[in-house]
Order: sequence, then structure tokens, then C-alpha cells
Amino acid sequence: MTFLATQFSAQVLDWYDKYGRKTLPWQIAKTPYKVWLSEVMLQQTQVTTVIPYFERFMARFPTVVDLANAPLDEVLHLWTGLGYYARARNLHKAAQQVATLHGGEFPRTFDEVAALPGVGALNGGAILSLSLGQHYPILDGNVKRVLARCYAVSGWPGKKEVEKRLWDISEEVTPAEGVERFNQAMMDLGAMVCTRSKPKCELCPLSNGCVAYANHSWAEYPGKKPKQTLPERTGYFLLMQHGDEVFLSSVRRWVCGAGCSVFRSLQTKRSYASGWRSAR
Repeated sequence: MTFLATQFSAQVLDWYDKYGRKTLPWQIAKTPYKVWLSEVMLQQTQVTTVIPYFERFMARFPTVVDLANAPLDEVLHLWTGLGYYARARNLHKAAQQVATLHGGEFPRTFDEVAALPGVGALNGGAILSLSLGQHYPILDGNVKRVLARCYAVSGWPGKKEVEKRLWDISEEVTPAEGVERFNQAMMDLGAMVCTRSKPKCELCPLSNGCVAYANHSWAEYPGKKPKQTLPERTGYFLLMQHGDEVFLSSVRRWVCGAGCSVFRSLQTKRSYASGWRSAR
């Protein structure tokens, strides 16, 4: 391997002590509940976008029981703007499981955390390592990018064999001590230095052993997802207007995805065609 595991972790931890993020809202008076909430929000979303949403959620739902007891509509309303609404639904389901199955105390074992809706093995280890210092490696999008470039791991990380290779590296370089700081450092390194485009390689603590940096090939890692043919869908929509009011309802999920609201889709337009004219 390019680095000895101890050398890799030592350089990352040294960088984190100097430059890492240590005052994010979920890092203050840290709890598993706070870290879980932040990890769910941070999926597919930038930190700067997440911060105000996290603060609003914590103000309204200071405990996991408060979140469990809230109506789903209220949770979805507070989530508006973050996108990927399945995350909010799973968040609510998971909170209810914690309330009913764990007496309102957020679980502290890997199997119990990973079993919560929307968590799984990938996020379970991150939650426990970041909140309680338990020894689990992590592999989020930022970490995948750092490791893929540093060790020149070719291929799309969504492929099982590529992901397994990255997991193996992550497990090897994760230190026995200071795992909480190390995992946060790896995420910070990917978010702040080893970015998707225009990485700041001259500021990276791993540049002295990074294969992609040495070969000027950072743009090749990680590999891109293979292109897929998008499915085509055809539907008809009925617009009903009465004065200044317009009829709007939730559509079946298969039409445009979970949480999408559009005009109700009709199976056929024949029975509704009389008295209507084309808008074209």
C-alpha cells in the first residue's frame, strides 16, 4: 500500500487538529441522537445547507421522543427544501422505533442502530464512532473520494467489488485510538480539500503518498457511474379550476417519485375528453 496505516492516520489526525471542523451544531454537546439526525440530513446535502435545518429540528424536536410523537406532516414541513423526502419519512419511522422498542433511548449497539429505517451498516458505524467513539470505519462519499484517489482505486464505488476494496482500505487505516477524530477528519478532508472538482492538493496532508496526485490523475477517481437508459413514462393530467381555486392532489408514487405532488394522473383521457380542448 502507498502508506503504512499508522502513517496515514497520523497525518490525517495532525491535519484535523489544525484545520478540521470542531464547532458544527451537532458537535456541540454531542449525542447519538444529534449525530444521527445530522448524518441523515447530510446525505446528498452540503453542510452549509444542513445547518439551519438541523437547528430548526433540534429546536422543535430536542429529543428523539419529541420527534417520534410529532405528526409526519409536521416533520415533512420542516424538511421542505432539503429534498429526498424518503429521508424524512425514515427519520420519523426510526424515531418511533426508538420510542417503542428502546424506551426512548437512542440505541448504542451497532446491530440496533443499523436496523433503524434509513440507517443501515454504512451509517450505523458513522453514528456510533462520531458520537460515542466506538471503533467503526466509515465510508461516505467524501471518504470514498479520498481513498480512491490516494490508492488509485479504479471503478465506480457503487460496484460491490470497488466498494469492498474501499472498505478494506478504510478498515486498515482507521486507528485503534482516536477513531472519532479520525472519522471526522476524513469527512472534513473530502469536503474541504479533496473536493470533487478543483481539489486543493497542495493543502492535503496525504499528497506525499497520493497516487492520483503523483500521476496528475485526480479527475479519474472515483470512477463515474455507468450511464443508464432512463425509463419513459406517459400520463394524462386533469386540471380543475373553479374561480381562483385550482385542484391539486398527491399523485401515485410511480408517476413521479416519492413525496411528489402534481395534478392527479388519469389512466385514460377518453372519458374526460368531452368539453375539454387542447392547451396547445
